[in-house]
Amino acid sequence: MPVSRDTEGGTAVNREPESRTAVNREPKAPAPVPVESTVLHRTTTDGVSWITLNRPEAMNAVTWEQRERVIALLADASADPAVRAVVLTATGRGFCAGADLRGAPAQPRERLPGDVARTIRLGAQRLIAAVLDCEKPVIAAVNGTAAGIGAHLAFACDLVLAADTAKFIEVFVRRGLVPDGGGAYLLPRLIGPQRAKELMFFGDALTAADAERIGLVNRTAPAAELGALAAEWAGRLACGPTRAIALTKQLVNDSLTSNRATAFAAEAAAQEINMATRDANEGVASFVGRRTPEYRGH
Repeated sequence: MPVSRDTEGGTAVNREPESRTAVNREPKAPAPVPVESTVLHRTTTDGVSWITLNRPEAMNAVTWEQRERVIALLADASADPAVRAVVLTATGRGFCAGADLRGAPAQPRERLPGDVARTIRLGAQRLIAAVLDCEKPVIAAVNGTAAGIGAHLAFACDLVLAADTAKFIEVFVRRGLVPDGGGAYLLPRLIGPQRAKELMFFGDALTAADAERIGLVNRTAPAAELGALAAEWAGRLACGPTRAIALTKQLVNDSLTSNRATAFAAEAAAQEINMATRDANEGVASFVGRRTPEYRGH
């Protein structure tokens, strides 16, 4: 057997001639892609956290790892006083084509009753809850198709901007599935039960213009202008009284499931909490002094 020199290790090793060994080699598995490159993150100097799904080749169908990173980044935004607003967007032609389960941890055993419910509860529902519970305002900048859990990810955001080429699809019925990821909770509260049923029963693609018309989208813009519009809106939020906005978000979200007495009590409690902040005092002082307020987010 020929002997050759291993130039890296500096030791002699036995090697088969290339022509004899090539046919016996297993193809190398592709190197795993770090989740930091499939969910991009940056925080701008004005305090806006940009979370960008970056798997354009898969229309940004979200993997298990991506989901966990988005949840963690939203939690970080809540806890970081330097973050004043969040933008959730994506690269390529798709915002999010739904869930991509190929990267999920392997099932250790045969599926049993209760496993699916647990998977939904700990997966898609946690992602939507992370957006709803984020203590900073979250803007969805929907650059392309948002389908299934991708549509619900957008609808869970506090404000929704969309490229005029974007589409929203309640794709579950096309697969014989029940909507998950909070869809049956979110849509009736946004557009009423009849319109929600129409979207979910038929699964038709909804254009950005129609989504704006029925109230699912705040504003549409040409695709080339979407990023600038999102930056403008996020910048305005980042200059605002962050704690007051967080408490307002909580009041509005909770009002949809509470009665008047509960909502009024929550409003009074929120105002009590907010009046202890520096920004509330600054807002009142600036009004009295007839000057522009300078909010610091606390």
